[in-house]
Formats: sequence, C-alpha cells, structure tokens
Amino acid sequence: MAPHGEGSEEAMVVQDENRKPISSILIVIAMQTEAMPVVNKFQLKEDLDPVFPKGVPWVRYHGVYKDLHINLVWPGKDLTLGVDSVGTISASLVTYAAIQALQPDLIINAGTAGGFKVKGACISDVFVVSDVAFHDRRIPIPVFDLYGVGSRQSFSTPNLLKELNLKAGKLSTGDSLDMSPQDEASIVANDATVKDMEGAAVAYVADLLKVPAIFIKAVTDIVDGDKPTAEEFLQNLAAVTAALDQAVAQVVDFISGKCLSEL
Repeated sequence: MAPHGEGSEEAMVVQDENRKPISSILIVIAMQTEAMPVVNKFQLKEDLDPVFPKGVPWVRYHGVYKDLHINLVWPGKDLTLGVDSVGTISASLVTYAAIQALQPDLIINAGTAGGFKVKGACISDVFVVSDVAFHDRRIPIPVFDLYGVGSRQSFSTPNLLKELNLKAGKLSTGDSLDMSPQDEASIVANDATVKDMEGAAVAYVADLLKVPAIFIKAVTDIVDGDKPTAEEFLQNLAAVTAALDQAVAQVVDFISGKCLSEL
C-alpha cells in the first residue's frame, strides 16, 4: 500500500487531469474504409514525417478542429498481402506507438462491429461501449481465466450518451470474423451487444498507459441473424461507415471545450 501522502498526491493529480480541458485526442481505426470519411470530415493531413518506426505500414493523419488537436491512426495495409491490418495485434501495436509518440488526453476507438439482435442491435446502430472483454483467450486455470477475458470498463461518458442519444452496450473482441461455438459461449458470458476485432486490445494498452479511452461501434452485420457474416459485412460496410463517421463527428463536437469530468 502506498503511504498516505503519496496516494493523496496521486489522486490529486488525477483530479487535476480530469478538470483540464481536453486538448489532444487520438482516434484509432482499423480499416481505411472506416478511417477516410473521418479524415475528410475534419480535413486531416497525412503525416509526411512519420512519428512511427521506419518500415511499418502504420498511417497517421492530423489536424486541428476547433480547440482540439486530432490525431487519427490506422495500422495500414499488410506489407505482404495488401489488405487492412485488422485484429488485436496490429491494434495493440499502433495504439502503443501512438500514445508514446503523441501523448493524447483521450483515445477514441471507432469502427464497425457485428451486433446481436437478441440484445436489440440493428444494422447501422451506433453504440458507445460501456465494457470491453475478449472472447477467444481461453485459459481454463484459476485467475488466468480472468486474465484471458481481460474485462475492462471504458471511460464513463454519461453526459455524452444523454446529449447525443446514442445506445450503450458491452463489446466483446476476438481475432476472427466468424463465431465458433466456444466464442459464442464466451460472448454470452461477456453479456456483449456488439463484437469486433480490436476494441479490447486498444483498451488493454490504454489501461496500461493510463490514458482514458472510449469506444464508438457501428453495426454492419447481425451475428445471430440469417445472413452469412462476411457477406452482410461487405454489403453494409459503406453505408454503416457513413453512420459511424457522423457519430464520430458528433462525439468530437461534444468533446470540444470540455474536461474529462464533463463527459
């Protein structure tokens, strides 16, 4: 246990941070299709002098909107196959590198997700995530099982939820687009309304480096619906990305001029 004075000082520092106006946000997005509407909306410019290690495909866009410095990063295209570098590993790495280089006040992980109709999700619904967890890290040993699930709460934003009239729900993350029976059981245990391939990884890094993070997820496919997931995802991606872009713009507008404690 920390000495009384030391703990009190740490608490005061956290309180002071929460009362300062947010000046720098980091938006982490997995796919180029999801990222570019946001880049265009805020007229962000690609970084020509990269802050990331030489040779990595990670891309950063940056600019100023109102009183906010906005950095948007996405993991880029796989250097061998040329597809978006989706999944937890790329998300963890680019989030870690971006926090180290850019020192943001707040992280927004925005992206598309599968939704569960049994939990009330519909195509194009946008959710602000309350809790995140993994559903494919199965370690059936006491305590390691909890580590595998990696359950975390996102930064609480009750005023944002109320003002923008967005839905709230829990997010479950795994590295597969489909859902195995084992994954399904874990997702049910996680009480998830939406599932993605990055959120809990971003949450892990943000928690590790003590940066508050919020998660905005738009539903492209109904996981417990009748259509094949991959087919429905591709069919709805463009339209749902537009809904995601609009929601991210509303969230950024709401954040502008506010402190963390006002969210």
